[in-house]
Amino acid sequence: MPTISEFFGILIRMYYDDHNPPHFHAYYGEHEAIILIETLEIVEGKLPKRAKAMVIEWAFEHRQDLIADWRLA
Repeated sequence: MPTISEFFGILIRMYYDDHNPPHFHAYYGEHEAIILIETLEIVEGKLPKRAKAMVIEWAFEHRQDLIADWRLA
């Protein structure tokens, strides 16, 4: 699974040939969350409050890139 972004110790990754709906994985230390691209909702896992806010803000700004990455994967 390639890392598509890294900031403030947070890793954003996307699996190739992953299941629908389109989503990405965010890792921060021992925490992991799966986040839907369309709604930016965490559907599995958990992140600390501050890391969650940064991930959601990043994803909002990069949503079109995430959609393009999903289509390529």
